[in-house]
Amino acid sequence: MLGAILTFAFAPYGQWYLIYLCLPAWLFICHRYSKTPFLTGWCFGLGYFGAGISWVHVSIATFGGLPLIGSIFLMFLLCGYLALFPAISVWLLARFFSFSLWPLAAPFVWLVTEWIRAHLLTGFPWLSIGYSQMDTALVGLLPIVGEIGLSALMISFCAAVAVALSQKRVAAPLIYGSILICASWIAQQHNWITTKKDTVSIALVQGNIEQSIRWRPEQDIPTIEKYKRLTEPFWQHDIIVWPEAAIPVLESLPLGTETLESLDLKATQMGTALITGSVDYNYLNKEAYNNLLALGIDKNGVNSMPYKYLHENRFAKHHLLPIGEFVPFEGIMRTLAPIFDLPMSSFNRGDFIQNNLVANGYNLVPAICYEIAFPQQVKANINEESDVIITVSNDAWFGNSHGPHQHLEIARMRAIEFGLPVIRATNTGVTAAFDHKGNNVGQLPQFHDDVLSISMYLTKGHTPYKKFGDLPSYLFSLIAFGLALLLKRKFALKIGV
Repeated sequence: MLGAILTFAFAPYGQWYLIYLCLPAWLFICHRYSKTPFLTGWCFGLGYFGAGISWVHVSIATFGGLPLIGSIFLMFLLCGYLALFPAISVWLLARFFSFSLWPLAAPFVWLVTEWIRAHLLTGFPWLSIGYSQMDTALVGLLPIVGEIGLSALMISFCAAVAVALSQKRVAAPLIYGSILICASWIAQQHNWITTKKDTVSIALVQGNIEQSIRWRPEQDIPTIEKYKRLTEPFWQHDIIVWPEAAIPVLESLPLGTETLESLDLKATQMGTALITGSVDYNYLNKEAYNNLLALGIDKNGVNSMPYKYLHENRFAKHHLLPIGEFVPFEGIMRTLAPIFDLPMSSFNRGDFIQNNLVANGYNLVPAICYEIAFPQQVKANINEESDVIITVSNDAWFGNSHGPHQHLEIARMRAIEFGLPVIRATNTGVTAAFDHKGNNVGQLPQFHDDVLSISMYLTKGHTPYKKFGDLPSYLFSLIAFGLALLLKRKFALKIGV
């Protein structure tokens, strides 16, 4: 129950305070009433992920071709796997540390298990607890330590509250919480980032193409024509963005190449740049990629890289979604059920670090779909010339669930961490834009074909997180962990153990 309730701390519900009720209560129960902390931690995680990522079931049930019992079983396997990580973290704490030392030891243990969750089997770092705090008094810490560092501080504070409940002493967590809030307030008084005088006009196109018809060949031309029709009144903008795989036909096919050539010519004639998602299968090397292409004017008012097949002004998705974009052991798995043989589920990986997209003199840091949930990949692709983070997605897979809203929340976090504007174009929503402080500049309603027209200020400067990433968070949590080990040994020597 405590794990499931945590879902309401995240978008679209925004009840951030639940973190500070549920986590301390869970840790307190693990210590006081449970002789099997691993099982208690696993049950907590099962509720947490079972409710928190229940939107995955929408795609499995609607597009996976499985009977209800099969889709429920797959969801149980996924959530049961993810639940292992909080279970392992609380087991390690209970096995090796006295309860009073958990506030010191928990941050490092939590970060290590969360790091493994974010990287094992390509990683799934969804529902990290720091995402819930962007509208709280702790927001000032995010440009310094990022979401991951804030998660470490939160788990430490929640452990301190749990210890205080056990010992019936409230002074320590009150002091700890006051220090965090004061530190955040002080950090907010410093302007890490300043805005430039000039603005960039951007049009984000939301096509609202139903997922059930996206890959039907007879819908290729109607889909392309719909995006052209929506874009027509907005060619005067500096940058126009279409969502992930907005061009539904393979780039290497004649219709795909001809469409992109005509769009490149149109954007060049109108003096603008168009960014669009496109999928491709290269019949020569038998490789498939989920791409983001930049067409039209690139820099200095000219099109120095006119579109041709495999031209350089492109980005290939690196973090692929398991099952959706690649199938582990596909020779076996594809024969088991339709969900393992979905359209466009055999992509190759792009490089971890790639060039920014160059669009009308601006440098855009790309992230396709859930790549935006990997801050280290975004950071690796930011350079001195980067102006805007651009992320595109197709969340039509998840229907009218809380999944797309959580996805938007994650994109917003990247803006605060790196001090860069974030623009997000999606097929069915949520299409939106955030300034460098995470303020919402504009947003379209879901399931409407529409265009979001915005004007954004660019920025200059660096946040500490943009410079150093997660290294300081891991370093300080390791120091706290070492202190916990030292105190444990000192206590053991004192009692003669």
